[in-house]
Amino acid sequence: MSSSATRFDRGHTDDLITFLTASPTPYHAVATAAGRLEEAGFRQVEETAAWDGTTGGKYVVRGGAIVAWYVPEGASAHTPYRIVGAHTDSPTLRVKPHPDSGAHGWRQVAVEIYGGPLLNSWLDRDLGIAGRLSLRDGTHRLVNVDRPLLRVPQLAIHLDRGANDGLKLDRQRHMQPVWGLGDDVREGDLIRFLADEAGLDAEDVTGWDLMVHPVEAPAYLGRDRELLAAPRLDNLLSVHACTAALTAVATAGRPPAYIPVMAAFDHEENGSESDTGAQGPLLGTVLERSVYARGGTYEDRARAFAGTVCLSSDVGHAVHPNYAERHDPTHHPRPNGGPILKVNVNQRYATDGTGRAVFAAACEAAGVPWQSFVSNNDMPCGTTIGPITAARHGIRTVDIGVACLSMHSARELCGAHDPYLLANALVAFLK
Repeated sequence: MSSSATRFDRGHTDDLITFLTASPTPYHAVATAAGRLEEAGFRQVEETAAWDGTTGGKYVVRGGAIVAWYVPEGASAHTPYRIVGAHTDSPTLRVKPHPDSGAHGWRQVAVEIYGGPLLNSWLDRDLGIAGRLSLRDGTHRLVNVDRPLLRVPQLAIHLDRGANDGLKLDRQRHMQPVWGLGDDVREGDLIRFLADEAGLDAEDVTGWDLMVHPVEAPAYLGRDRELLAAPRLDNLLSVHACTAALTAVATAGRPPAYIPVMAAFDHEENGSESDTGAQGPLLGTVLERSVYARGGTYEDRARAFAGTVCLSSDVGHAVHPNYAERHDPTHHPRPNGGPILKVNVNQRYATDGTGRAVFAAACEAAGVPWQSFVSNNDMPCGTTIGPITAARHGIRTVDIGVACLSMHSARELCGAHDPYLLANALVAFLK
């Protein structure tokens, strides 16, 4: 990846499509990112092992989260970090502990709503199922049935004449997908099916973290193919960009002035409060252990953190042509206009003037245009891992991202150029 982004490279977006397809769950996203890090020379370190202070690329995996960093030659114990952050999870339907259900001759899968999805976008859509199976011996196995398996059928308009005047969906009764026919609901049927798909004995599966996903492939859209329609752009677009940027900097042959870090957390969509979420201690523990492994003291740790900056990358809202009144009248981010700087003075985003200058300098160095986003004063503002990272670790944090439409839909939309522009800005920042 070049640090100059004056020309759009469709190869990057093609690679993003490959990444999205391979990553239907946070666990798959982490495995995909880890594989790319390994190819770039990074090596996995276990949290239960003693760490050394050697140079080079390293990463830690914990469930649906991954933290990777590259220690260049000559780095001291107090060398500051440059962090690019994202999250691996997306709003979806997740399988309940007793998944086998059904009624009136239909076999169904019991699901729970995860995060804040646009529920109607999951109706009448071909769905697969994927996730992590936990085995009796304490290991895990990923499973991915990436073919039409389930469907949440919508009620015909003949039976709901007011549907087009305001569709109301009951989260418990109306969102349970069907996956077959039969009057006999057999306990353990779904897990037996998935174990067989993964080449396992169902008796060895003692736990699972499973979710459904749309099986329609990501695609370029529009007359000039200048848009990208895909599931999980929120926020695997950023995870992919962070991975690409870190590996580019680590393999550039020129040591960066900082220690570049990628942190991709799980559970952002429901508050980040978990051992793999941004509210947890994972990032701080990794950064501190890296300082101490290089012979540092608490003083070195404090100096390193004081000089550290984090770019929290998450998708934001492009101006919607059919609902322009919902946006701030003077801030209208557009697709393919470059990454957005997200600002909220009530600290739903962590950006301040100093952070703006850091981001602007990175974009200028990369030759990347950028835009500003702020919410309409009458609309509540979402939030990200940015304020959490700033408050928990005392690290200066800047919220950025890519502008998109249909956020939290089963299928979202962004400019096809913007993922490449974002990644180039991240490379310049990490350098």
